[in-house]
Amino acid sequence: MNGIVVVGTGQAGFQLGASLRENGYAGPVTLVGDEPGLPYGRPPLSKAYLLGKTDAAGLALRPDAYFAEHRLTIRAGERAVAIDRAARRLLLASGEALAYDHLVLATGSRNRPLPVPGADLAGVHQLRTLADADALKAALAEARAVAVVGAGFIGLEFAAICAQKGCPVTVIEGLDRPLARSVSPAMAALIETSHVRAGTRFLFGRAVSGLIGPDRVRAVALAEGHEVAADLVLVGIGILPNDDLARAAGLRVENGVAVDAMLATEDAAISAIGDCASVPSPHAGGARVRIESVQNAVDGARCVAARLAGRPAAFTAVPWFWSDQGPLKLQIAGLCQPHDRAVRRGDPESGSVSVFCYRAGRLAGVESLNRPADHMIARRLLQTGRSPTPEQAADPGFDLKALALG
Repeated sequence: MNGIVVVGTGQAGFQLGASLRENGYAGPVTLVGDEPGLPYGRPPLSKAYLLGKTDAAGLALRPDAYFAEHRLTIRAGERAVAIDRAARRLLLASGEALAYDHLVLATGSRNRPLPVPGADLAGVHQLRTLADADALKAALAEARAVAVVGAGFIGLEFAAICAQKGCPVTVIEGLDRPLARSVSPAMAALIETSHVRAGTRFLFGRAVSGLIGPDRVRAVALAEGHEVAADLVLVGIGILPNDDLARAAGLRVENGVAVDAMLATEDAAISAIGDCASVPSPHAGGARVRIESVQNAVDGARCVAARLAGRPAAFTAVPWFWSDQGPLKLQIAGLCQPHDRAVRRGDPESGSVSVFCYRAGRLAGVESLNRPADHMIARRLLQTGRSPTPEQAADPGFDLKALALG
């Protein structure tokens, strides 16, 4: 018995191994990852870790003993280079080949590069791994002025940390508002206001034409001709799925490794989960989506583990996300984009508000700012398919919890 081989030791890969054991799978389980060390959590890297509220040991998903006790073999610092589908073997850069009965691709994603001159200067950073976070933490301790390219989740979380540390920070974004692809205009406006009050400067609708050195970055050049002084630049302009292994093996790739509702590829011996996989989602009307979140990785891993242990079921988990930005706790349930109507619940002035987003008259998702109870109710509503009307959602007297519980 060759057992199950997992490519990836991030949240998805780890959860798959753990869930296989929880489901009673007794065969060999091997996790292959190109980073050194045991699996660790990434979300704290842009939050508590940079603030010094947790250390590397605190990021560990499980202690060393867990992996021995659960017979999970970790091949850390090993890079997978090819899949021999006919022979069911995973080829490693070392020349070794691992035979498998089933292969799970949990390869995650990588940062989208900034395609301008100077992107490789000293002082220009990205944030994806523990090594990235260590380098960024050291640089921030010495920085006098910071520029963030991209007003997405990572960019805003880092901007909030800069503001808390009293370091001047400018966020440069090509679109007209923060989180433009992720949240409603109403929620984006509330988030922008909070960051501005904390001291963050935004430049919207601006394209970066280059980073200026000569050896170490000293400014960001904008296409319009202006410069933004910065001795530390964080680039956060999105991520790309790590689907090269699948593509080279002849598997279908469509904004990630294409899987079916069971998270299986067209090769019955290969599945894919997490950031690298695109799946037809009932929460997007059956359209294929690729969801970049820890919870999606965890839920997908549990789904595949149950199937491999003999309890197959379609992947129907409600997507949900969160982001901590200084005093802001943003939680999103469902897939809000696109939507054709949005209503607010709560008081924007208090900093506690939810935006209920509708698509074709049905609740598509809910964005909650410092309203955790709304978030939990929203997840229940979306899982059960119960949709309050926009008027009910906007009415503070309407009992959404009762509707959610049915």
